[in-house]
Amino acid sequence: MNEEKQGGIVYVLENPAMPGLVKIGKTSRSTMKERLNELYTTSVPVPFDCVYAARVGDQVEVEKAIHDAFGPYRVNPKREFFEIDSYQAIAILRLIAKDDVTPEIQVEAGKVDVDSHAGSENLKSRGPRMNFEEMNILEGATLTFTRDNIEVVVISHNQVKLEDRVDYLTPITKDLLNVSYAPATATHWRFKGRLLRDIYKETYFEVR
Repeated sequence: MNEEKQGGIVYVLENPAMPGLVKIGKTSRSTMKERLNELYTTSVPVPFDCVYAARVGDQVEVEKAIHDAFGPYRVNPKREFFEIDSYQAIAILRLIAKDDVTPEIQVEAGKVDVDSHAGSENLKSRGPRMNFEEMNILEGATLTFTRDNIEVVVISHNQVKLEDRVDYLTPITKDLLNVSYAPATATHWRFKGRLLRDIYKETYFEVR
């Protein structure tokens, strides 16, 4: 199948060195490894994570439509970075997608400077671990997954319950996103309408 028949790929990327920002771009290549290598330059400390990627009929038009939709949140008109939650872009892209190619793109992403992915995990783990009690999220509270409105119940300072499963929030998030890397968990859950990321920042980093 040639590129014209395949269409192109529109992707949503995150980088742990750029919390709160999402990159939305396109490529007409049958593999994204070259594109990911281009993005991982000397000015970026760790590789990008592919949150979602889809093959579409017209990558130029689809990318432009999504960029226009989130125009007010674009941090620089010359760059493809938006101050939004990744699920917002994914929700639109899913409606347009001809084929979800996220798993295969994640494999390609994992081949980009493998050693640096360890640094990426270390970067994600910096700072205090989330403690629900310290964040004033008490046992019995409900957290809502931003993508599909799935809910978990807080059962301790660091564990939640999803149906019959009791676990930490990160592995649950990893499974719900169907990704192989450890995601930025706090960007994918809300408590009383607020992102855990924002509550975390207020709890541990704001000057009181």
